[in-house]
Amino acid sequence: MHGSDVALRSLEERTAVVIRVLVVCSVGLALVVEPGLARGRAPLLGTLVLATLGYALVLAGSEWRGRRLVPPRLATSIDAVLALLACGLTGGADSVMVAVLPLVVIAVAVRGGVVVGRLGALGLGAGFTVAALAGSDPHVPVTDRWLTGAWWTGYLVAAAVLVGVLLRMLERQYEAAAESRAHARAEHEAFLEERDLRSRLLAAQQARLDGVRVVLHEFRTPVASLTALSADLAAGRLSGPARETATRLLAEHALHLRDMLDGLADVAVQEGSPLGRVRERTVRLAELAGAVLDAAGVAPDRRVAHVEPPDAAVRCDPQRLRRVLTNLVENAARHSDAPVELDLRHADGRLLVQVRDRGPGLPPGQEGVVTAKGVAMGERRGTAGLGLWIVEALVAAMDGELRLVPRDGGGLVAHLELPVPSAG
Repeated sequence: MHGSDVALRSLEERTAVVIRVLVVCSVGLALVVEPGLARGRAPLLGTLVLATLGYALVLAGSEWRGRRLVPPRLATSIDAVLALLACGLTGGADSVMVAVLPLVVIAVAVRGGVVVGRLGALGLGAGFTVAALAGSDPHVPVTDRWLTGAWWTGYLVAAAVLVGVLLRMLERQYEAAAESRAHARAEHEAFLEERDLRSRLLAAQQARLDGVRVVLHEFRTPVASLTALSADLAAGRLSGPARETATRLLAEHALHLRDMLDGLADVAVQEGSPLGRVRERTVRLAELAGAVLDAAGVAPDRRVAHVEPPDAAVRCDPQRLRRVLTNLVENAARHSDAPVELDLRHADGRLLVQVRDRGPGLPPGQEGVVTAKGVAMGERRGTAGLGLWIVEALVAAMDGELRLVPRDGGGLVAHLELPVPSAG
């Protein structure tokens, strides 16, 4: 039984006990106002009324405390017996207490159903006929007593039939309302499912667009570097160590572009994920620091790199880690002409990175804003505000943490912490 049904049933029972108390009080009041109704049996009727009132008050008190002393159908049966006794003691066929009997019939029909209500009405009518025969005044003819009993029996059965019809009408209305609510609920759930599906489709489409924007952004740096290096080599402007450095950078950029193409293939397979599949390799942090500073285009006189321990090597996805560090270093180099400081430290299975610059820094409370997609800082020409958003997405994919905090003396410090196992 649902909570609403329980509450409704409790309200019905409380209403019944209130009516019972009011009926008993009205009978007592009638006997006080018109003592002749007692037919010379005032002490007996007074005792009956007081006992019935006590019984009604006990049932009312227990119902209000949430405890039921007597089952509802048994209580209705007791009410019927008491009403018939009152009829028999106050004149039988001429008793005004017969007005209580329709209330009992209604209670029987409501609690027991249509069939039980009609049978109860027949039984109550027969009981009243007996009370009319035994309790009527001597001057009332027996024929009148039988006729009064038969008339009231038919009246009580008719009342039971009418209550049954009303109950069936209410049940049909309740079923129709329940069916309507079920249809409304089903339509609402269908609407929610359609809305969720539409949201998922839009999210998938947005993810594919984000993937394209990420790839375009990430191709910009290596392609620009390849263009410049190949032009210098073709023009013969490089020789000796500079030519060897340029050749090494060309190889590294080619490897990076290959990894980016692999990531682009993963985007197509993974419904728009811009992060790609993890490909772990052994990476030496000292070599990684140099490659990142080269890829970011930081001039040698502006580089300050520190690796701890100096020979540290880790197992990670070099493409993701390089993309993160390159974006952070590019942002640092773009905002000032001062040296860019890159610290890499590996300890206890975690890689701790700091990228420090002397740029304009961030206004208070803007740390989370600049990592949002589409937000560009300062004079970042040629960007779409994707750099730090890409960094944050990659860091989250690697279960890491990125914090941007103001630097003492001016500038910004990017704190990066990643779970990276040692390669040893």
